[in-house]
Amino acid sequence: MELKRIKELIGQDKLVKFYQCPAWRKLRRQALIRDNNECQNCKRIGRYRAADHVHHLKEVKEYPEYALTFDNLESLCRRCHNDVHDRLAEVNQPKFINEERW
Repeated sequence: MELKRIKELIGQDKLVKFYQCPAWRKLRRQALIRDNNECQNCKRIGRYRAADHVHHLKEVKEYPEYALTFDNLESLCRRCHNDVHDRLAEVNQPKFINEERW
C-alpha cells in the first residue's frame, strides 16, 4: 500500500482498510515470528504472555511514512496494547449508569 493511500485512509477515518491489506498482514505475521509470539512489554519486566497484537511504536496516524516499516513494530499482548493506548480505563469502567443498582 502506498503512502498516499494510507494518508487518504487516515483523512477519511477508515484506517481499518489499512489493517486489512495484504502488505500489513504479511508484515504483522513477520513481526510476531521475529518476537517469538511473545509480548515484548511483558518480556521486559520478566513475565511471559503470548502476543496477539502488533503495535506501531510510531503511530500510523501521526507517522504514516512508518506504517509499513518493520523496525517500527512490536508484538504485544492485548492487555499491554490496551495500556499503551490508554484503553484500560475504558475496559475497566462499570457497565451501569448510576450508583443505584436495583
